[in-house]
Amino acid sequence: MQALRNKLSLLFVFIFSLILIASCGKNDNENTSASDTELLGAGATFPYPLYSKMFDVYSKEHKIKVNYQSIGSGGGQRQLLSKTVDFGASDAFMTDQQLSKAPAKIFQFPTCLGAVVVTYNLEGNPTLKLSGDVVADIFMGKIKKWDDERIKSTNPEIKLPDRNITVIHRSDGSGTTFIWTDFLSKVSEAWKTDVGNAISVNWPVGLGAKGNEGVSGLVKQTPGAIGYVELIYALQNKMVMASLKNKAGNFVTPSLEATKVGAEVTLPEDPRISLTYGDAPNGYPIVSFTWLLLYQEQNYGDRSLARVKEMLNMMWWMTHDGQQYTEPLSYASLPPEAVKRVETILRSVTYDGKPVLESKSSD
Repeated sequence: MQALRNKLSLLFVFIFSLILIASCGKNDNENTSASDTELLGAGATFPYPLYSKMFDVYSKEHKIKVNYQSIGSGGGQRQLLSKTVDFGASDAFMTDQQLSKAPAKIFQFPTCLGAVVVTYNLEGNPTLKLSGDVVADIFMGKIKKWDDERIKSTNPEIKLPDRNITVIHRSDGSGTTFIWTDFLSKVSEAWKTDVGNAISVNWPVGLGAKGNEGVSGLVKQTPGAIGYVELIYALQNKMVMASLKNKAGNFVTPSLEATKVGAEVTLPEDPRISLTYGDAPNGYPIVSFTWLLLYQEQNYGDRSLARVKEMLNMMWWMTHDGQQYTEPLSYASLPPEAVKRVETILRSVTYDGKPVLESKSSD
């Protein structure tokens, strides 16, 4: 009996040793847990219709769920800084000053191009022509009535009502606001001096609403209202849009083609660049990239290498194969030059100091 016990004990030790050796042989960073099949992102509402489509398609094709919260660019930046998401999304790229306060180096890259439009609620839905300085003065409360002579001067054929203008603006930290105020700061010295350019500003007048969705809804509900939203939100809600005067002096109706033309610039190595109020004669004057944000070094918290690979593969897909979904949703796809910049950035993301996608080839 004692001999049998000794044999069983030896067998138990042998089996336990095999299990221990097998478990030690695994690289914990390569293991894919259930959480590694769901990526977390948050931020901009500007590209939300596009991201929703992209993430839905990618999830079905690759079995990776992307939980994206459309909370505004300011929220996306804050959640990335607090490391509560895998990636942030913002229509306002972070400045050198903001980046210097981050806990680690952050990469930013564009995913598509969009346009911000002026939309309003007037009986008969007339298509107005507006210059940037007039729009700036409306949003500063200097022009208070729709039949103001400065609006009538560019719209002589339209009978404008004797109605007060109600300004609708974003109430949350917003990349759309950053793009909008960037444009207004270029066309109005008074705006640049008194209000400025940021994701959140002290609005001189008006009512606030959260997200592009909120601004669209409040403009539609308020006779005499005027607001600014991303192009797709105006199209989806069948809202009238103003033709805006560009730098060349031409009034341009917002469209996909005018967005593309307005973004025809030479990109620097660091693709953080303002595209508003460009030189293109036929370009729409309020166009911009929208951005994804992530940390260069990805080994932090409990993140596995498998999770990081899934995220980077998804981002590569968004900026390559996923670009086919841009134009059907009234966004412009990335120019080839921008795609090359994105590839360089994604190949530079590291885990334990080693590039994760070093061998990834261009499509």
